[in-house]
Amino acid sequence: MTDTLTASPAHTVPGPLIRLDAQDNTAVARVAIAAGTDLGDGLVALSDVPAGHKVATRHIARGAPVLKYATVIGFAGEDCPPGTYLHAHNVLMDEVQKDYRFAQDYRAPDLLPPEQRATFLGYARGDGRVGTRNYIGVFITVNCAATVARRIATHFDEDRLADFPNVDGVVPFIHQQGCGMEGTGEAMDLLHRTLAGYIRHPNVAGALVVSLGCERNNLDRFFRDTALESGKMLHTVRMQDVGGTAAAIAEGKAAILAMLPEANTATRTPQSAEHITVGLQCGGSDGFSGLSANPALGRAVDLLTRNGGTAILSEFPELYGIEHTLTARAKDEATGRAILDRIRWWLDYTDGKDVQMQGVVGPGNMQGGLANVIEKALGGAKKGGSSGIQAVYRYAEPVTAHGLVLMDTPGYDPVAATGQIAGGANLIAFTTGRGSCFGSYPAPTIKLASNTPMYTKMLGDMDINCGTVIDGATTLDALGETIFARILATASGEATKSEAAGVGADEFAPWPIGVTG
Repeated sequence: MTDTLTASPAHTVPGPLIRLDAQDNTAVARVAIAAGTDLGDGLVALSDVPAGHKVATRHIARGAPVLKYATVIGFAGEDCPPGTYLHAHNVLMDEVQKDYRFAQDYRAPDLLPPEQRATFLGYARGDGRVGTRNYIGVFITVNCAATVARRIATHFDEDRLADFPNVDGVVPFIHQQGCGMEGTGEAMDLLHRTLAGYIRHPNVAGALVVSLGCERNNLDRFFRDTALESGKMLHTVRMQDVGGTAAAIAEGKAAILAMLPEANTATRTPQSAEHITVGLQCGGSDGFSGLSANPALGRAVDLLTRNGGTAILSEFPELYGIEHTLTARAKDEATGRAILDRIRWWLDYTDGKDVQMQGVVGPGNMQGGLANVIEKALGGAKKGGSSGIQAVYRYAEPVTAHGLVLMDTPGYDPVAATGQIAGGANLIAFTTGRGSCFGSYPAPTIKLASNTPMYTKMLGDMDINCGTVIDGATTLDALGETIFARILATASGEATKSEAAGVGADEFAPWPIGVTG
């Protein structure tokens, strides 16, 4: 498969269309195109085409496959002469016979020798993992403790942390669950895994867990089921036991104050890039996301995995339609079948519901040029680069494999990123075409803009402009190196735009599956 964006020299004046593969019968409008525009090679636009949307480059008969990146993204709902504007009105979804080709395209990472691997400045923890930040977290077992946790964390402002310069902050992790749900089962297991994953996270030096006392997510059972133990850097407060809100706030402040000196002893030291785990996210995607930001991030992922690091590709509902390309990249048939098991779970879970797995993407995606979930999935999967898939994890499970792995999460960004961080991601790389303002704690988020106009408009939120590929000013390979360098710099402590804006604490969102009342 040829990607012309990679091969284009930086000095070439770009034409109005981006052609992605010789097999394609579509091309993407680099800029807004007016009806009657000469598109080259005898092709004329038959109607106006917005930037990021598609044009037929040859005749597509009604019912024939519509191809992008040599992959079927739908079928023509009508005869489409060359120059026809292609979108949801005439690109229709239908069943495609898929060849899963388990492990046939598997490619192991071309690992560099340990002495040649890139390094960053990180916090070495006692369990062998390495942090990219150094926070103290305030957690709750149930939403009834939310106000107490917020007031405890808010107390430790910049002035009160001045004597602890190695501590990045005290952050509350608030959620809406913990009661009104089954006491056992999948929902509680998900909540337990998520909370325990954050408490044990390499970016969390110490933790305080606040409970009400009578909730379904019982504090003692939570600690027992997750093998957590109270100690010097893990404290608990039960509001009902200590005498209510004011008393719990006072006791929580004292617990944090006791942990700060120890947390402050952590210092950054040179560490191998093999200790970096990046959660891959995309939100507010447009027609350029799969052409610039996503494949450029994929190039950076290839560099990361070559250096022994790990990348987590998630958002399973947004991989539907191209799962056969992933099963072919799995390291073995068992891993490939694990991918299909999760896709089938989602098909059952969403059956009859008005969600994008049934074909229709969100309004922003539609306006940005994505006709359906298959086209969205095709672009989204490019965040994972080209190396083989080593393992498949359920939501918030600890990620232990190195290389490219999958984690089953919903497509909703805060919920998906929360699962990845709980699994051990110490960085998030987030691509966006429409302009997501997402941030996260304790793992920082690097945001990559797919197009220059949005990047320019939202400079306060975007870290890297990947629109330079669309503009013809750089190549995907060069941009991948830029992103990898930013990953190393961010892991070493360089602040991201979302960190500078203080965005992230409210984006902690454990998957609320199975809440029953």
